[in-house]
Amino acid sequence: MKQTVGSQSISFKNPVYILESASIVGKKEGDGPLGQYFDLIGEDPMFGCKSWEEAESTLQKEAALMALGKAKVQKQDVRYLFAGDLLGQLIASSFGLVDLNIPLFGLYGACSTCGEALGLGAMAVAGGYGEQVLCVTSSHFGSAEKQFRFPLEYGNQRPLSATWTVTGSGAFLLGSTETKKTRAKITGYTPGKIVDYGIKDSMNMGATMAPSAADTIYTNFMDFNRMPEDYDKIITGDLGKIGQVLLIDLLKEKGFDISKEHMDCGIEIFNGEEQDTHAGGSGCGCSAVTLSAFILKQLEEGCWKRVLFVPTGALLSTVSFNEGQTVPGIAHGVVIERR
Repeated sequence: MKQTVGSQSISFKNPVYILESASIVGKKEGDGPLGQYFDLIGEDPMFGCKSWEEAESTLQKEAALMALGKAKVQKQDVRYLFAGDLLGQLIASSFGLVDLNIPLFGLYGACSTCGEALGLGAMAVAGGYGEQVLCVTSSHFGSAEKQFRFPLEYGNQRPLSATWTVTGSGAFLLGSTETKKTRAKITGYTPGKIVDYGIKDSMNMGATMAPSAADTIYTNFMDFNRMPEDYDKIITGDLGKIGQVLLIDLLKEKGFDISKEHMDCGIEIFNGEEQDTHAGGSGCGCSAVTLSAFILKQLEEGCWKRVLFVPTGALLSTVSFNEGQTVPGIAHGVVIERR
């Protein structure tokens, strides 16, 4: 049964259902505009742990267990686990999820990892390779700053183009059979390509990721023969205020105006000036917790019927940056509809 469409997209003949989800965030995220929607807000940034990295692993574990608990599904009934994070060798995922004892596909798509996990998880379910799969991702401000920039104790200044890494984890249980608790359904997927415009400024993630987001959204329009108005919202992951302007301009050059439909998780999750987050939020957890807590709720309540969810990622490492390499971007587009 052929499910590919256009140049690189997938149209699922039978939808894959988001059976349940969970979102856990830190205090700063809880103090933001979406605070009322999150399942759990941690007052302690260390989450009772001894290191930032261990705290992030705890976030993943608790989000995964919460999603399973809400769905009343036992971990042994989950066929596969798709998970990833920003840390080197995916240590937040491997240490956090080891006790679940579920076969793991470790993923790295930088901040686009939530979209990649949902897309691959949906492909596994739609292809008959698992009745139920779990998709998990996370980020933590402390661990990300320590790895990519400076330890928090350094107290460095941040340029206005910089984004604030979200402390949070989102977990999603996907399945082939709809239940009474089903939150939404995945009907399509446009995997992203690596796009590199030669930008080297790691403090301006919006500029590095906007071209890849434009490429994925444009490809989705072409492959599914759709216009911006065919989606109630076109939601990027963490372009922030600068990346949003660039994305809209890039798509206008291709003949599409998404200014009315566009929304960015990184802009929505914080009160920028009030919370001193500059361009907005970022990190693997940014789009994940926003999807679980807010976007799916809008679909459940009938405010939106169909959205294009496009988490965005900047593909760099401390090694590549220190060697003077550019920062390529990638974005994965997931079509999510009301059940």
